[in-house]
Amino acid sequence: MKILTIIGARPQFVKAAALSREIKKHPQLHEIIVHTGQHFDTNMSDIFFEEMEIPKPHYNLNINGLSHGAMTGQMLEGLEEVMLKEKPNVVLVYGDTNSTIAGALAAKKLHIKVAHVEAGLRSFNMQMPEEVNRILTDRISDWLFCPTDAAISNLKREGFEYIHTRVIKTGDVMEDAAQFYAEKAISKSDIINKLQLKPGQFILSTIHRAENTDNLEKLSQIVKALNTLHQNTTVIVPMHPRTQKIIEAHKLPIHFITIEPVGYFDMINLLSNCGLVITDSGGLQKEAFFFGKYCITTREQTEWVELVQNGYNFISGTDSGIIIELAREKLSTPYPSRVNLYGNGKACKTICEALLQENAEVE
Repeated sequence: MKILTIIGARPQFVKAAALSREIKKHPQLHEIIVHTGQHFDTNMSDIFFEEMEIPKPHYNLNINGLSHGAMTGQMLEGLEEVMLKEKPNVVLVYGDTNSTIAGALAAKKLHIKVAHVEAGLRSFNMQMPEEVNRILTDRISDWLFCPTDAAISNLKREGFEYIHTRVIKTGDVMEDAAQFYAEKAISKSDIINKLQLKPGQFILSTIHRAENTDNLEKLSQIVKALNTLHQNTTVIVPMHPRTQKIIEAHKLPIHFITIEPVGYFDMINLLSNCGLVITDSGGLQKEAFFFGKYCITTREQTEWVELVQNGYNFISGTDSGIIIELAREKLSTPYPSRVNLYGNGKACKTICEALLQENAEVE
């Protein structure tokens, strides 16, 4: 079975690192990796392939810096060309980016089967481009690899029981990656010493969702909260290039510590040693859980409802007062015992078993 894997954004590099490693164990599976180029900054892309031992992509389309429509259109054109040349049995896509929907659409129009890793997630906010991407990708996929029970319930409510597709609960490939790389990060990252941080005594934060960065009031509220918290607890923000440009354009005052985007090992090291996470990132919400840290999510909803239901994650919205109050409370609250929400590191094995079963049935 030839698998054409499409990646383009940071979280997808992490997921692909875990699954590609498992695919290599099976001689019946052959993987071709295509990088759309969606994230092109060295710290957002190249460094991940080097650090995480991901095979260099067979193709790099170098498509970036465009509007949603132009980017998705160029990706469709470029991916179609690759698919016609490689003739894969299945196209594998991750998550909810423009690379995801472009890969799924190009494959489906060429009558190639689509496998969607991280299927079934819903924020129920159609203003988010990610929500549109994930809903459309799910609808045209042949395999829906769901990380959680909540994801499967979402698909059932949408009628997927009556659609010819395979819905499989796999657990989360991000937990597979976190478990594999946790020990490597200890020797490969010195970021805590470089930044002179005290373990457990700093807040790690990220801001990148368009719903926050493109709304000046929301962005200002988040920045205000981080500035206030930094007065008593060090706040570290690996700053997304796009967010940095918007903050500079609006001359928002920054009193916390900003650093350039970091590699995965540095991020794991920061996560392992921080006292709290404040983010609008979907992936970082889970990674905070993997490393036993409370997370405050600066959005109105989350796809990872089980984290909220079990008291690990707290939805603050973008009100600075709520963010500050939650942060101060959680910094002094012991972390609860962890329950198995994401498969305990066996998601990649489950996905490969499903693909191998399909391959056997075809043969």
